[in-house]
Amino acid sequence: MREITPRKILEMKGREKIVMVTAYDYPSALIADRAGIDIIFIGDSLGMVIYGEQNTLNVSMEQMVYHTRAVSRGVKRALVLADMPFMSYEISVEEGMKNAARLIQAGADAIKIEGGYDHRKLVKKLVKSGIPVMGHTGLTPQRYLRLGGYRLMGETEEEIEEILRDAKALEKAGAFALVIEFTLADVARLVTEEVKIPTIGIGSGPYCDGQVLVWHDLLGLYENVPPFVKKYADLRDMIGLALEDYKNEVKEGKFPAPKHYWEFLDKDDFEKKKKKVLEQFLEDSDD
Repeated sequence: MREITPRKILEMKGREKIVMVTAYDYPSALIADRAGIDIIFIGDSLGMVIYGEQNTLNVSMEQMVYHTRAVSRGVKRALVLADMPFMSYEISVEEGMKNAARLIQAGADAIKIEGGYDHRKLVKKLVKSGIPVMGHTGLTPQRYLRLGGYRLMGETEEEIEEILRDAKALEKAGAFALVIEFTLADVARLVTEEVKIPTIGIGSGPYCDGQVLVWHDLLGLYENVPPFVKKYADLRDMIGLALEDYKNEVKEGKFPAPKHYWEFLDKDDFEKKKKKVLEQFLEDSDD
């Protein structure tokens, strides 16, 4: 069992801010785990940042299982959380149970489901079956078509009520935490104060119990990022410069340098071997 468990995340509420970041492969998971990140999240955002999709709706269970397995192999300390992709749990509770189990068997410690009140029965059954669940309210990207796009949530009484209802339903169903995405900070603060489980914000202000960002966004791997993201590095330019240096050194014959390759120390010995090999090669060719 990894050091950070759902129970420990639950106990961090009001005591210590929770840090969560996405990762989609083994080397990224290694780096994030060594940096002391609390939750490493295989989000369905991989559809956009890894596969170049315009949204998350085309992400399959097979993709989620594949990336969960890769990430889980690189994590020893952090909690590994995997996203349930679009339509992997909406059809029926039974379908949701089956797909959640696949992610746990691939190495996840817990799963995340978008939505709250509508999926309270599934969350309750998953938790009773031993599968920890994190919920997700506010902006739910899998429902962006119904919401009218990727927009700020919580501006009306109806939206505030729905977000709070989701959070309360998730808490009652046994979820150990919930994400609040792209929601007015005052609303996220209200939810955080009204529930006993931790809230993890993304674009929802400083009042949540923790924060999550997408790997590629915070590291500056893409030029355009959501307005709520802070770039902690500009790896896009750094990687580009490194590749240009590599290209130029190969073109100019500077790479590989002598320290990057090995030769026979005894040149006479090599000439003998070379002569023998060539003679054998010619003999075989005649046959």
